[in-house]
Amino acid sequence: MPAAPFRLPPPAQGRVDLLIVAGEHSGDEHAARLVRELRAKNPGCTIAALGGPELAAAGAQLLHNLTSSSVVGLFEVLRNYPFFRRLFCETLRWIAEHSPRAVCFVDYPGFNLRLAAALRGRGLSVKGGGGVKLLYYISPQIWAWKPQRRFSMARDLDAMAVIFPFEAACYADTSLPVEFVGHPFAAPDYVPPVRHDPAGPVLLLPGSRTQAVARIFPVLLEGFGKFGRREAVVLYPSGEILAVLRAANPPAGVRLLPTGEPVAASAVLTSSGTMSMHCALAGVPGAIAYRTNPLTYLLGRMLVKVRYIGIANLLLGEPMYPEYIQGAATPAALAAELESCLGDPGRRARTAEQAVRLRAKLGEPAGGTAADWLARHL
Repeated sequence: MPAAPFRLPPPAQGRVDLLIVAGEHSGDEHAARLVRELRAKNPGCTIAALGGPELAAAGAQLLHNLTSSSVVGLFEVLRNYPFFRRLFCETLRWIAEHSPRAVCFVDYPGFNLRLAAALRGRGLSVKGGGGVKLLYYISPQIWAWKPQRRFSMARDLDAMAVIFPFEAACYADTSLPVEFVGHPFAAPDYVPPVRHDPAGPVLLLPGSRTQAVARIFPVLLEGFGKFGRREAVVLYPSGEILAVLRAANPPAGVRLLPTGEPVAASAVLTSSGTMSMHCALAGVPGAIAYRTNPLTYLLGRMLVKVRYIGIANLLLGEPMYPEYIQGAATPAALAAELESCLGDPGRRARTAEQAVRLRAKLGEPAGGTAADWLARHL
């Protein structure tokens, strides 16, 4: 991460209608889809972003590649606190100087909610008496932990768009206007990056954050090695992640491919992130493996009050993907999951049926798209 002080560049067109802040690869992808649709509806709209390459490709001016700095967990954030503090202060300065009409936060609550509170506290946002409207797309998972955040969010934000039908009700006791805009993976133009092929390779998906990948990928490799059959494919979203994957010295039978073109997979070992949802919707049988800093894990056990960490499991209320967390994520356990996925026809049929139910849940009708919602607030 950058150690020296830096300044975000000014708006390329001298003014900016919308600033987007998306700190993770999944948020970058979702925000890019939103930007493409918004620019199609409003070609003159000027957009800047703290995000990643997908937002840049969609036509936003990329002020800083925030996706390359993404970390998760309290102790991981503390380790990188000086960088995030500099970025936080510089973003506040940029907003104060250039006065975008609105800021749209995309997920990434650890950074974004603090930024929203600071903008109100400094009198820059509408809720603070200023002129910058604060919008939030993709709600923090308040139904999983820290539900009291909804009250400070109502204090700081002007509107929120959520992607799961049940989430609007989570804010019913606040003054925050919340609208369900549909899940991006239920959109008509959604092209899944993976499909199920019983004869295909095994897919290994350790995630998109460098520190998490460094912890998870070695155990995925060991589990696949203990299984000992077929080849494996690993998808990576960035050069930073590719470097971490190569550092683990994957054997010749494990191919490293950039995300992009759809891939076929017979089974998957995955972290609990967005790619696990892609696989679940495609009906690829598999399991979740997750490892984090031991202290982060202990803190999470005290704060998080849900049965599962995988979003597909949470939505279905059952373990579509069995979860192996911390010490439970052993090579033997993961190899046994691959044996089941590839050798048990009942397991494959059950996964296919669960995928149908999952798609139905995500496909519930919305009042409009995220871009429609954003255009109204601009």
